[in-house]
Amino acid sequence: MATECYEQLTLWELGQQQITVDFNGGCLVTDAGLLAIRALDKQLGVLSELAHRLPDPRSQKLVIHTRQALLTQQVYQILADYPDCNDAQRFRHDPLFQTLTDVSPNADRPLASGSTMARFKQAFTRRQAELPIEDRDVLGEIDAALSQRLKILNAYLPELFIRTRRQAPAFVIIDLDPSDDPTHGQQILSGFHGYYDQHQYFPLYAFDGTTGFPLAAWLRPGTVHASCGAVGALQPIVAQLRAAWPTIVILVRGDSGLAVPAMYEFCEQEGLLYAFGYGSNDVLQERSETWLADLQTYYDFYQHREAHVQRFESIEDYQAGSWSRPRRIIVKLEINRLGTNRRFVVTNLSGHPQGIYHGFYVQRGAVPEKPIGELKNGLQADRLSFHRFRANGMKLLEHMLAYALVVLHREATTTIPEVARAEVSTLRLRLWKVAAVVKTSVRRVWFHFSATWPYRQLWLQVQQALTHFVAAIRQAQRVLPGLPEALLM
Repeated sequence: MATECYEQLTLWELGQQQITVDFNGGCLVTDAGLLAIRALDKQLGVLSELAHRLPDPRSQKLVIHTRQALLTQQVYQILADYPDCNDAQRFRHDPLFQTLTDVSPNADRPLASGSTMARFKQAFTRRQAELPIEDRDVLGEIDAALSQRLKILNAYLPELFIRTRRQAPAFVIIDLDPSDDPTHGQQILSGFHGYYDQHQYFPLYAFDGTTGFPLAAWLRPGTVHASCGAVGALQPIVAQLRAAWPTIVILVRGDSGLAVPAMYEFCEQEGLLYAFGYGSNDVLQERSETWLADLQTYYDFYQHREAHVQRFESIEDYQAGSWSRPRRIIVKLEINRLGTNRRFVVTNLSGHPQGIYHGFYVQRGAVPEKPIGELKNGLQADRLSFHRFRANGMKLLEHMLAYALVVLHREATTTIPEVARAEVSTLRLRLWKVAAVVKTSVRRVWFHFSATWPYRQLWLQVQQALTHFVAAIRQAQRVLPGLPEALLM
């Protein structure tokens, strides 16, 4: 009988003991903390509900890896910091990822390979492969599926936001923001953007301004104007919010790239309150010159006491040549040791200019700037490496789904200071990246965490908070007036 040998390394000596390493520790996994967020996901039906809606041109009789399994595998790879399809090769036999995708740990039932996941994102199928190209009706089905998926995913995010509210909000702030997404190689619709000095895509994001919950992500070619498609992206979000809460106040916020007449006209027609950054021009410079001169005089006298001074004014009757009517411009004037600075905001909000600027507009520093930073730095949403454009658009939306789970996790744990405001990288370090020994029996799949894990108690607190959060959402769905039946779990 052959003797089984294990690789063994002796690293150094500790007194009379040798520090030795081998690979005979049993079946261990490294991201076991994700089980808690998967439990939240399953109880709220986040990924399962969406997966059923995605068109899939594959021959369903021959499918091994379902839409739900593929979507779940990709989203949890993103959360675990393995965002690429190629990473799937390393986790096909991982007991944790098998469990996360509802497969009982079994070496004979591997998860999808990287190539399978890539084919799914591109809606590829071998159906009708034996026919000449001109006779393959499935090619039209593939083309339609690629476009429909982007619409379905973007429609699902506001729906998910609505049905996970524990009480009807008095108002919702929709934060719109474009952001650069560098590209490499021959990626379709990539373009060189002079401002960013790179080849890129130029996606448009939408978030809830209070919680940071993602509401939309539309991938766009790299050289489009910042406002391209913004009204079209905003319109369905507004419609869904109004359908759920007919009397809700909706506010829209964005930078100067979105300050175009079509956006103002849409917001005013729909009764939306808005504030957008506005670029400087000679007319605004001239009309604010007197205010700046007065502030300069004050600063000259009192700079020894106030090294930084600001003044806020408003121009009530400004009308650009392309506008259908005059609109209000908030003017911020600032002087410090580095010189003078003027900023402008176009808005239909009434009230004191300083309150609108500081209390509303500049809060964009928290949302959407922070969520976009987390998407890029924590979830690597800018790793869109497919050649085809719509496949990259779906990949971006999978990152948004992963971020939606992060935001729900954050909402559930607001009473736990250690994680209430934690970013993705901190959550991964403290709660998700934890080793566990996996053992299976007929009735259970055991994940044995370390008895000395320093975040043991925190993870238990979080798990309890997630359970209470789900219960609160289900209770709220019974009492929220006007919530469409289709949105109830």
